[in-house]
Parts: sequence; structure tokens; C-alpha cells
Amino acid sequence: MQSAVIVFPGSNCDRDMAVALETVSGNKPHMVWHGDSELPSGLDLITIPGGFSYGDYLRSGAMASRSNIINSVVEAAQRGVKILGVCNGFQILTEIGLLPGALMRNSNINFICRDAELDVSNCNTIFTSRYTQNTPISVPVAHHDGNFFADANTLDELESRNQVVFRYRNDINGSSRNIAGIINEAGNVLGMMPHPERAIDGKHGGTDGLPLFESLLG
Repeated sequence: MQSAVIVFPGSNCDRDMAVALETVSGNKPHMVWHGDSELPSGLDLITIPGGFSYGDYLRSGAMASRSNIINSVVEAAQRGVKILGVCNGFQILTEIGLLPGALMRNSNINFICRDAELDVSNCNTIFTSRYTQNTPISVPVAHHDGNFFADANTLDELESRNQVVFRYRNDINGSSRNIAGIINEAGNVLGMMPHPERAIDGKHGGTDGLPLFESLLG
């Protein structure tokens, strides 16, 4: 699997993502600076890692959505290349329109850093095929703006099309319907607030993120 990690000023999980990708695939990912205008050829997966791109100035992901590399990311998504956005990456995916909704300030107005209990709501995706439907998993979260919001019609459409992939087992940040991760209608773009790349090694506390990266191998 040939992959890339998009790096913005303020990214802080880019190395975690790179380690996870190399651990599972055996190949080092391309580290692509946000100011580049083109992606490497032959990519199977593009990841947008967590962090605070541009210091979350204006709002999370807003300035990153204007970076040079974004047009190439959007074009790759439209060609069917797999895109994974985690935390700040999820925020960026909603800002550039590859996923619906928005990520707002947590309902308790606090930064949340803890393990979160999730349900895998849809294991029939290219990102979750190694999970078992509705199996509880534990994955770290670390966010201040993780409160997923969409209007009622959009939420109903996400539910009816099985686009809700991960759901919090408990309300931790006010997210509509406890949504923790969604996929686009085509099935090749996943955004999620929890950090699977931080849950691939038992010595670090757990391996519940590992099946996501294993699923991407096909």
C-alpha cells in the first residue's frame, strides 16, 4: 500500500500516523507538505492527521482548507483514492466539502483527552472490514472542537445510507447522535475524531485502532 500523510503547520499527529502506516503496510508513507501543489503518483491512501493546523485560527481546519495541496486531495478523492482524516483531519474534510456537517466546540467547553468507548456502527466499509459490527472498542480522543453537528435532514441521510461508521457509547462532547466518525456516500472518504493511530500497540495502552489500518490493506 502506497500512502501519504499531509503535514500542515500545527500538525502534531503526523508522525504517529506515519508509524501506524509503516507498521501495518511495511512501507514508509510520503510526508507531503501542505504547500506542495501535487501528490506523489500511485497513492492508495491519503491521510490528514490530527493537530491544530494554523493554530485553529479562525476555526478548526478553515485555513488548512485553503492550502495548495487541497485541490489535489479533492481530485484524488473524486478518483476514488481512499482518504482518512483524523481529528483535525476530520475538521478539514468537512471544511473542504468532502464530508457533510461541521465540528464545533465541545459542549462542555473543555479540551477532552482520554480513551473513548466507541461502537463500530458499520463494518462493511474499506476502513472497517476487520471489525465486527457493533463491537465496542476503545480509542483515544484529544480534541477541543469535536462536537459533530449537522441539520436533521443531513443526519437522517447519514443514518439511512449507513454513513455513520463510529459512534460514541456515551456523550462526551455533545456530538449529534453521538457520531464519532462518518464516511462519504461513495465510501472512500472517512473522517473520525478518535485517534486509531494511537491505538496500534499494546504497550501504548491498546490495539483497537489496528483493525482500521489492517482493513485498508484489503
